[in-house]
Amino acid sequence: MPIFKRNPFGHILFLKKWLIRILGVISHGRYRRFNKLQIEGSEIIRELPDTNVLFVSNHQTYFADVAAMMHVFNAALKGRVDSLKNIGYIWSPKLNIYFVAAKETMKSGLLPKIFAYAGSVSIDRTWRSAGKNVNRQVKMSDISSIGNALNDGWVITFPQGTTKPFNPIRRGTAHIIKTYKPTVIPIVIDGFRRSFDKKGLMIKKRNVLQSMVIKKPMDIDYENETVDEIVKKIELEIEQDPSMLKVIPPEVYKKSEEELNKKRTFWDVY
Repeated sequence: MPIFKRNPFGHILFLKKWLIRILGVISHGRYRRFNKLQIEGSEIIRELPDTNVLFVSNHQTYFADVAAMMHVFNAALKGRVDSLKNIGYIWSPKLNIYFVAAKETMKSGLLPKIFAYAGSVSIDRTWRSAGKNVNRQVKMSDISSIGNALNDGWVITFPQGTTKPFNPIRRGTAHIIKTYKPTVIPIVIDGFRRSFDKKGLMIKKRNVLQSMVIKKPMDIDYENETVDEIVKKIELEIEQDPSMLKVIPPEVYKKSEEELNKKRTFWDVY
């Protein structure tokens, strides 16, 4: 019998717990001190089953988005209501939370490798590699890895596969939903692109109001809805459907971005 218990990916849970604790303490100020994270819907987290839950979200940075979700999920499970006050919640984190990430990203340095041990399900991207567009077949082993993570706990995925806004949803996410029939929770984030660099490691701008809205489980007919229908539902739920650009045309959005940033400063919140 092994001395240390491991998860399905062979990671030692004792070591994973300490990594999450340390990373949690280091990153906490990014959402409570340098910038403020406004949370909505954290009560939904406490009502979820312990396994087979898939979170789908828009994507703004490589790592800051996931780190924020780890904080919010663990804080909610410890009774916090839309708040990250009192970091004591990180002492006993939920260890079966995973996030889907590109394998090449998670192998790009020591810090990404540490993040990977803390919860990554690393897969090969089928559409891009080493900065170039490619056209690969989906690896069944990658699908199985995501299935193993769902069987063990919760999985966070960014179905656009990129940090660029309003990019199309990858159909693979819908295939996973139809195959494993998870509870699907949409999340909409904002402000991370303004406050962090693309990797989400460096603070680019302070005093930015970040937001995270956790929505109710999606109503999906796993047997009868098509992949395209599920893709469309996800686009709408995570507010990345191209039709939503009609509210603010792309050229207007681009010109007014700085004004939007200024409006999101929150000195008056304190």
